[in-house]
This record gives sequence, structure tokens and C-alpha cells, in this order.
Amino acid sequence: MIDSIQTYVELFVNFMNTGGAVMWVLFILNLFLWYGLGYRYLVLQRGTLGNVRRQIDKHEKRGEEQKMRGLLDYAIADAIYAEQSAKTLGLKCRNYIYDALVPYDNAIRKYSTLVKTIVILAPLVGLLGTVMGMIETFDALTSGSMFSQGASISGGISKALFTTELGLVVAVPGLILGKILDKKEEQFALDFEQITDILSTKEEQHEI
Repeated sequence: MIDSIQTYVELFVNFMNTGGAVMWVLFILNLFLWYGLGYRYLVLQRGTLGNVRRQIDKHEKRGEEQKMRGLLDYAIADAIYAEQSAKTLGLKCRNYIYDALVPYDNAIRKYSTLVKTIVILAPLVGLLGTVMGMIETFDALTSGSMFSQGASISGGISKALFTTELGLVVAVPGLILGKILDKKEEQFALDFEQITDILSTKEEQHEI
């Protein structure tokens, strides 16, 4: 078992070394990318069906008995608590509700910039690796060392282009999944605005 693991590790290291140092940079970027995507995927789970007004009514009726299924349920529960606290103190509740939702707003935006940056950066890093590989190939041609080692021009160019391919492999899934998660983030932002408006409107109606 240990021998097989060592063999796989050696194969992986040899594979990464074929593209030079840029391959390791792309590998690290890939790790950060999927960590960010995974975090955003887990956080951006609405967890409950139905519109915001209906969910608020359920929380107000059931109170602590309401089952929490996702981020929206927790946000509604905290917003209702903030509204009730503001009423107790005789203050306007809109700012209290807004402050209660700020941590959730920060949570849905977390790692968004990281994902977008890596999606843009990965192809550029891959292109840099290709340029470096091409320079090495032409330097070898100039010195004649490539032919002395029995290597071909096409082999050197193929090796150089590999980093560009890997850069696109990193970026394309990140671009697609990132767009999907950005849509969920926008929906959550709208939900938070609705929560604030609905609860604030209820308070104003009670005052009238």
C-alpha cells in the first residue's frame, strides 16, 4: 500500500515537473480555486422553498420550533430577533435588521473576488509557462543541445504548450461554476433586501 502511494506521488511529481515551475503555480491556484468554489457552494444553499414573505410568516408563527434548513432561515431568524429587539427599545428597526443581515451579506460574498481573480490569472500563468518553454526550446535549438539529446522541435513545443492547456483546464470550470454561484449570490442579496423591507413595513403599519 505504501509502495503504491509512493509510486503515485512520484508519477505526480514527474508529471508536474514536465511543465516546469509554472505547473506548480497552476496547481496551487487550482487548490485555492476549488476551495473558494466549495466554500461558496456550501454557503449559498438557500435550504428552503417558497418566497421570502411566506418564510417570514412561518418563522413568526413557529418561533424557535422552525427548522433551519439553510442560510436564508438563519438570516430570517436573526432579522426577526433584531426587529423585536428594536421594538422593545422603541427604536426604528430598519437599521437593526440591516446590521443583523450584514454577516450574512459578507458570507455570501466571501471568496468571490478570489475565484474571479484565479479564473483570470490561470490562463495568463499558463501562457507565461508556454512562453518560457518556447524560449527554452529555441535556446536549445540555437545551442544544438536539443538534437544532441535526440529531442525534436515538435516535442519541445508540445511540452511548452502544455501549461497553456492546464491554465485553461483550471480556468474554464471555475468560470462556469463561478457564474452559477454569482447568480445565487445575487438572489440572496435580493432576499435580504426583501426581508428588511417586509419587516420594516410591518413595523410602520403597527405604528399607524
